[in-house]
Amino acid sequence: MARVVVDVMPKPEILDVQGQAVSRALTRIGVAGIEVRQGKHFELEVDDSVDDETLHRIAADLLANPVIEDWTVTRV
Repeated sequence: MARVVVDVMPKPEILDVQGQAVSRALTRIGVAGIEVRQGKHFELEVDDSVDDETLHRIAADLLANPVIEDWTVTRV
């Protein structure tokens, strides 16, 4: 079994309301100079027979919304 990490982030041009809320909260507690973008992190345990093309298809079809999100797939 191999471990695969899929990180999904909103595209740069998409408003990230959750990230903005965290950034504002940091300012309220006295922490300045940090801008936050919030995404999703998935860890998959996959059989060695699962190829990269299948992993990218899973990310595009199930884990991310390709219209508003970008993703990376990394075998670790």
